[in-house]
Amino acid sequence: MDPGFDLTLRPMRYPHFYEMYRDAIRNTWTVEEVDFSQDVNDLKHKFGPAERHLIERLVAFFATGDSIVSNNLVLNLYQHINAPEARMYLSRQLYEEALHVQFYLTLLDTYLPDPNERAKAFDAVENIPSIRAKAEFCFRWIDSIQGLQRIETREQRRQFLLNLICFAGCIEGLFFFAAFAYVYYLRSRGLLNGLASGTNWVFRDESCHMAFAFEVIRTAREEEPDLFDADLRSQVVKMFEEAVECEYQFARDVLSGGVVGLSLKDMRQYLEYCADQRMAQLGMPKHFGSTNPFAFMDLQDVQEVTNFFERRVSAYQVGVQGEVAFDEAF
Repeated sequence: MDPGFDLTLRPMRYPHFYEMYRDAIRNTWTVEEVDFSQDVNDLKHKFGPAERHLIERLVAFFATGDSIVSNNLVLNLYQHINAPEARMYLSRQLYEEALHVQFYLTLLDTYLPDPNERAKAFDAVENIPSIRAKAEFCFRWIDSIQGLQRIETREQRRQFLLNLICFAGCIEGLFFFAAFAYVYYLRSRGLLNGLASGTNWVFRDESCHMAFAFEVIRTAREEEPDLFDADLRSQVVKMFEEAVECEYQFARDVLSGGVVGLSLKDMRQYLEYCADQRMAQLGMPKHFGSTNPFAFMDLQDVQEVTNFFERRVSAYQVGVQGEVAFDEAF
């Protein structure tokens, strides 16, 4: 987070970021590999009103979620994380976020053939209160450094850390993990396997994005230990409390039709569990003390993210030989 620019990779100050970039390159997939044909049949013949409302709200969130992430990468993070090897990873992440946007665009076009319904989904930030509240939460925390051209003072560095914690811990690590839970619940009932297949790959990408962001935070704390003081920790706890409440309000909307097998009580417990996992990754004590209520999400915590796949693992490594190590603690 030093001001100014480093223009060359040698001498390399942070080789672990370069290795993360190399690992990311090995994991390439395309939207065209996802088969949605069975999903269309499921939506027509196996979904009741409650499940249909769930999936409509879910794809409406997907329509804008990764765009918020991409904007933060470009407008805020890239200009302030100036190590070239770290910027290489951010460049790759931006590609992956664009791929996710394409995946969700294809998802909306497939699931919502009616143009009016698609238009409503794309306008969700304006027209669906539970999604608007999530967007407002994101902008309130991550836009705090948007006007900064250079990060030079201690307070500005703290603002940067709060942006990154919100970005990785709350948006990618809570909002998207909650969305994944709905997808994998449906898969546990044998529904929307195409969506679940693509989500496997998105899940893996997002897990790596979190690992990178938390490593940036760890590096910043190692170089300036006094940044992460009691006041900042208090702000982080407040941020996660707000994020859990915000996502819980979305759950109230998503599950308002009464989806069999998913309760609001369990969803809140799962959100608190995710928030605790993210705070633990920050070296902070767990705040909520909740356990994972969803057996179908047990693999969220595995050390080897490759174990998360049950089909076509090799297809995720396109034109690459050798092992891909995912031994970060997610």
